[in-house]
Amino acid sequence: MIEFAPQVILTETEHGVVLLDGETGGYWITNGNGAVVVRSLARDGTAADAATALRAANPSLDGDIAARDVAALLDELRRSGLVLP
Repeated sequence: MIEFAPQVILTETEHGVVLLDGETGGYWITNGNGAVVVRSLARDGTAADAATALRAANPSLDGDIAARDVAALLDELRRSGLVLP
């Protein structure tokens, strides 16, 4: 299970999801695919769950590419302190 840092606030927008760091005031804005991943993770999903959700939203997307994209997003979120290690 992936856990967001306690100071992170998720807000839905018409184009994706905004992740706000309540401590620093910094924020991330996702696109539609990023929003699919973040929503899956926010529902106590795993990286594999998020890749499955991403493939469901994009049926022509290869499973390996979906898994790689989710891993890359998670790495960025961890480096930014938005997801716990």
